[in-house]
Amino acid sequence: MNIPNHVAIILDGNGRWAKAKGMPRNYGHVQGAKTVEQICEDAWNLGIHYLTVYAFSTENWNRPKDEVSALMTLLRNYMKSCLKRATQNNMCVRVIGDKTGLDDDIRKRIAELEEATKDNTGLHFQIADEIRRAVTNLAEQVQAGTLQPEEITEEKISAALDTAGIPEPDLLIRTCNELRISNFLLWQLAYTEFYFTPVAWPDFSKAELEKAIEAYNHRDRRYGLVKEE
Repeated sequence: MNIPNHVAIILDGNGRWAKAKGMPRNYGHVQGAKTVEQICEDAWNLGIHYLTVYAFSTENWNRPKDEVSALMTLLRNYMKSCLKRATQNNMCVRVIGDKTGLDDDIRKRIAELEEATKDNTGLHFQIADEIRRAVTNLAEQVQAGTLQPEEITEEKISAALDTAGIPEPDLLIRTCNELRISNFLLWQLAYTEFYFTPVAWPDFSKAELEKAIEAYNHRDRRYGLVKEE
């Protein structure tokens, strides 16, 4: 089976999964974080080299304050456990995107995690959101006279993104039957194969990841169609 080099995942359905079980939404986020840890290990064992997840979009800041607060507490705790797991599993971790809305202690933990794992040679794990800053950066270069508008190429745009140096995703997975990409890696997903599943993120497993990879193998990467039998 052809294993994609880079898989991107939009983690959806934590709150709905919890509600279906009669539990608060935050319970779903906690279980979803545990799923992230397991899928990182499963992805590497399957031969995937890059895994990028969309865990918190800018729209999430509009959620109820208590839920946002609980998510930030979860993120603090996750940074601790992620460092331990990354060290054990030789993972290189990057948190890419706009971190200005995060508290100072969280940004400090992110920096410590990135520094501690930057030379690891196992799975490259990214937690992501972005694109506006890349455009702003290029605009500032044009304004300063160091870049001419006609010099803005696809390569320069890619180089200005937080994902510079990371191969573009081969496969995007979105859970819980949502059929959109929600401002996630808009530039990088131009030639990515999409896979949507009704499974909520806390229930996503290695078996579900293998289903997505199997579907990926039935796509014709040259023409973007389902392969003829």
